[in-house]
Amino acid sequence: MKKHCLVIGLFLLAFTSFGQAGKLKKANNYFDKLAYSFAAELYEELIGSELDSPTLKSKLATCYYLMGNTVKAENDFALMINSPEATKDDFFYYAQALKQNGKYSESDVWMAKVNQLSSNDSRGLSYANNKTYFDKIEEEGARFEIRNLNCNSSVSDFGAYPSVDGKQVYFISSRRKPVIIQYEWPWNESQYLDVYKSDVDSLNELSNVSLLDKNVNTRFHEGPLCFSSDGKYVYFTRSNVARGRQRKDKQGIQNLKLFRATIDQEGNWNNEEELPFNSKEYSVGHPSISNDAKELYFVSNMPGGFGGADLYKAAINSDGTFGKAENLGSAYNTEGQEMFPWFNGKGDLFFSSNGHIGLGGLDVFVMEMTEGAELQNVGMPVNSQSDDFAFTMNKDNLTGFFSSNRAGGKGDDDIYSYTLIEPLKKQLMVVGIARDAATGQILVNANIDLLNAKGEVVGTVKSDNSGSYKFNLDTDSDYVVAVSGVDKKQNNQRSITTKNLAAEVTVINGDVNLEKENELQLPLPISSPLSLYCLVTESKSMLPLEGVKITVTNNETKTIFIDQLTSNKGDVEEEIVGKEINEKLSYTIRLEKEGYLTKFLTFDYNISQTGRVNVHESLDLTLDKINVGIDLASIIEINPIYFDFDKYDIRPDAEVELKKIVKVMNENPAMVIELGSHTDCRSSIDYNQKLSDNRAKASAAYIQKRISNPERIYGKGYGESKLKVNCPCEGTVKSSCSKKEHQKNRRTEFVIVKM
Repeated sequence: MKKHCLVIGLFLLAFTSFGQAGKLKKANNYFDKLAYSFAAELYEELIGSELDSPTLKSKLATCYYLMGNTVKAENDFALMINSPEATKDDFFYYAQALKQNGKYSESDVWMAKVNQLSSNDSRGLSYANNKTYFDKIEEEGARFEIRNLNCNSSVSDFGAYPSVDGKQVYFISSRRKPVIIQYEWPWNESQYLDVYKSDVDSLNELSNVSLLDKNVNTRFHEGPLCFSSDGKYVYFTRSNVARGRQRKDKQGIQNLKLFRATIDQEGNWNNEEELPFNSKEYSVGHPSISNDAKELYFVSNMPGGFGGADLYKAAINSDGTFGKAENLGSAYNTEGQEMFPWFNGKGDLFFSSNGHIGLGGLDVFVMEMTEGAELQNVGMPVNSQSDDFAFTMNKDNLTGFFSSNRAGGKGDDDIYSYTLIEPLKKQLMVVGIARDAATGQILVNANIDLLNAKGEVVGTVKSDNSGSYKFNLDTDSDYVVAVSGVDKKQNNQRSITTKNLAAEVTVINGDVNLEKENELQLPLPISSPLSLYCLVTESKSMLPLEGVKITVTNNETKTIFIDQLTSNKGDVEEEIVGKEINEKLSYTIRLEKEGYLTKFLTFDYNISQTGRVNVHESLDLTLDKINVGIDLASIIEINPIYFDFDKYDIRPDAEVELKKIVKVMNENPAMVIELGSHTDCRSSIDYNQKLSDNRAKASAAYIQKRISNPERIYGKGYGESKLKVNCPCEGTVKSSCSKKEHQKNRRTEFVIVKM
């Protein structure tokens, strides 16, 4: 709930006598269901037995790491980390445990191994590109004064979320409640979390703490929350409290969901409702609202992310409904955990992560929501070698709260207040265009170096196809930007300073000119090299995709120009011969990789200069990963399919949408789809079932006539059996749902059942 995962389980368990094999099976079952405290106890009993193994030690160490016992985790990982069975996750967890135990140099060794084992893992790459991270964070100095609050208990207290008027603060705690039966969370045998309310004084000390009533707090977890800017709504996290099997996923794990409730004049939470992103198969939580109140940010481990918990956003429509959940991408998310988003009054996004390079465990980071901004670690003393998270800021943009399980606190997690005593490091950059001084022509692929005041090169880039370049800069510093031609025989430079800048300045003009004519930018003879370059990336992570088959067909000669697999950098390059300046190129490009949606594209290009033609700069060469069980409409744009009243004939507007499915299925000949038709609750169950079945089969028949192997799609009517919005209206039940809500239930889904 709090840190390492967004998943929860409730188990009423009792240990019984069984043999060693049964004990291992039981321990693995507990481990899979996240009952780490129970699993660790059984794994400990098996250490030294005939079933002891590096894998067993790994699971025991992982239990202790996820329970927060990094000392035991370090010891057990050390016993297996050099074995052939050690995995990338073992290396990462071991490195994190070492770092949280203050052993930074040892931790760095294992982070380097993470990078060696998987060069695409952003956590390893982050370390490889920031090996002096500790020195840089330390050099920033302390920008905060912090204080442990008196209200903290001996157990877990975290998250301090101010009310809109700033007079009260809501926080989360596992402190014992006045109930007869105490339920314990088998992750670490602590009490389940509830929401508490308190008053707050001018020193940000919390007092008059009270537990919210049972209408808010259930016997499971309640957690991170936020309020809408007008104070009319509260968004909050809660365990899935549905009854029976609906409460747990396929592994028997009880996940988290996001809820929204209205707030009345007395401050009571009413009319709670689930948000549409929820699922029993994954967790959704940790809400935060953007300053313009148009977007909801949250955290989820839903399929299709980078791994662990990722940051997502969704539009909040004017009618209170929500847009599609969008992953924030690789600038924010890693294979680790990204959690606890929060916006300050300036619109900067704070969140916690253990995937980005930091001081240990979860660190607090901030991202200015402006183009070109880079992620910044907020530094000490907010961040420590322990978990630091749930950073919130008051409207004054100077004070607020964060939580930490660092040594010296009162309990497991404690709430701290802070005061910002020095502004966070301002994100500065120099942006410029390289041109030829004599002709004014832009310079493509010119060499641009950034030198510090000592004359040391601290950055090197090449100008892009528009002649542009950029560097991030430090404050209060002097630099030199040096530009040279492709052959480096011509050069020029200009001085740049970030000293004494006005507060609003974040971008410095860095246009640079070559004093001599850059011969390589003039029209070139036919003998100069010309090549076609394609870079293929995964659509969500934007990471390079290796092993994509690229087939490029020359539309003029109808011959295949490229038929290759992308390299480990996701790219393919081929020289173009027989073409001159001002001639045209025209290609059809096919991208295919198992597990991804095949893509066909047409590339037309007028040759204006020689050199590399970067196809990916003008065409979308990203591939969408396909997971069996998802609706194809979540990958490609498909508008709702409508039918005339009481009919199932295919209308012209429906044909437009069905042809999109035909195209995708012809491009992906192994794809099998179930076309499901759904109705709302109005009319009888039997009528809705028959009508939806006829519509599904009619739609499927349209597609079957236009694809190879028509058995690859079949229609199935569900009637009103799977309402997307809970709007029952059978018999004497009268639905209060709006027309829009009924419309959401009337839908056609194209579920991928096989690839």
